[in-house]
Amino acid sequence: MEVVAGLGGSVLPGALIVLMLVLLLAVALHRSAPRETPTVPQDEPRANGHARPEEPRKAKPAARARREKPHQHSFAHRLLVAALKGHSSPVTCLDFSSNGKYLASCSEDRTVRLWSIRDLAGREHRCLRVNMGLDHAELVRLSPDSRAFIVWLANAETIRVYKMTKKDDGSFTFTATSGDFPKKHKAPVINIGIAETGKFIMTASSDTTILIWSPKGEVLASINTNQMNNAYATVSPCGRFVASCGFTPDVKVWVVCFSKNGDFREVTRAFELKGHTAGVQSFSFSNDSRRMATVSKDGTWKFWDTDVEYKKQQDPHLLLTGQCAVLEPCRIALSPDGRTVAVASGTDIVVYNTRRGEEEERFLGVHSHCITDLAFDTTGRYVVSCGDRAICVLHNTAGHRAVVEEMEAMLKKTGNKATRERLEQQISSARKALAAIYGKKH
Repeated sequence: MEVVAGLGGSVLPGALIVLMLVLLLAVALHRSAPRETPTVPQDEPRANGHARPEEPRKAKPAARARREKPHQHSFAHRLLVAALKGHSSPVTCLDFSSNGKYLASCSEDRTVRLWSIRDLAGREHRCLRVNMGLDHAELVRLSPDSRAFIVWLANAETIRVYKMTKKDDGSFTFTATSGDFPKKHKAPVINIGIAETGKFIMTASSDTTILIWSPKGEVLASINTNQMNNAYATVSPCGRFVASCGFTPDVKVWVVCFSKNGDFREVTRAFELKGHTAGVQSFSFSNDSRRMATVSKDGTWKFWDTDVEYKKQQDPHLLLTGQCAVLEPCRIALSPDGRTVAVASGTDIVVYNTRRGEEEERFLGVHSHCITDLAFDTTGRYVVSCGDRAICVLHNTAGHRAVVEEMEAMLKKTGNKATRERLEQQISSARKALAAIYGKKH
């Protein structure tokens, strides 16, 4: 009994030890066994022959949308000479050279372009491009000798002068002169100008300030227009006058005086154009400054005789008043010979004769945006405008018809043979010009 008991006591612990070892071995083997990874089901056919449905795929990130080019406005008219396309951003200002060879334009695309007037009626429109660096020009004006131009820079808020040098091969180089004009204006500048005499430069801001500068950038005089604000200001084509309009219903004109040896003397009041009943939006001079045209918020444009002895306090004479639509901004341009007036309101242009004040031509939707500048070329053959990326050049047929009408009236009154021949020749030239434009006898 004692032997059996002893054996039983020794076997039980041993069995427990063996059992524990087996359990530990089983756990170790389970941990070391490779785990099965779930597999993506394949598109195997099912028993009914249909394919296994696809797993929903993750959506790919949306591709970056392409930057669409802005739509180019298209204007068509039988009197459209050309649409000058070269700028990639809206054109803000235009200016013709005194010699009639170039049209300067500036744009938000940081370039100034010089177009050949001779090529306007052709298929190809050549131009010279001048880069403005990191800035862009809001306004541009060609010098009287067409060898330089000035710009008003939007970011620098100053005038910069560029010289044009012609190479032996006929090409040009453009060089900015050292030193921009000092900053003097406290409000945004609305226009700049160079006197035809080359003696001074004008800048006008939207408050009531006009500054007269020397060509070297020295302030010669400051004018307070006392018009609440300036809507427009410019230098007359003759180079003697500076004029402005604004909140008040008049146009004020000053004369810039120099001594015989060319030294600046003073700026004095010359005359005023009074007659509108609301603020004047814009005005324009004829080439000899003997005529002026104005357009006002009162819905009228007026034609004036400014060939007066202002030193004797003689006032200008109102010659004509016409009705017109006025949408801000509104611009008016008087042809060099004073026979026609063009009024730009919104995106439209209407041309009137100054003999009777009647509408001659109407151009609707010339630009996709409001017209920012309007001008006649130096010969009066073309009306040019800008408002988007294109520059529109239009035939001034009203001017040719005005010449025929005026010369025929004079022909009836004269008996002088030489005078009659001269008048008949002018009538014939104007009629041939109209026939060429319309493609038939007119």
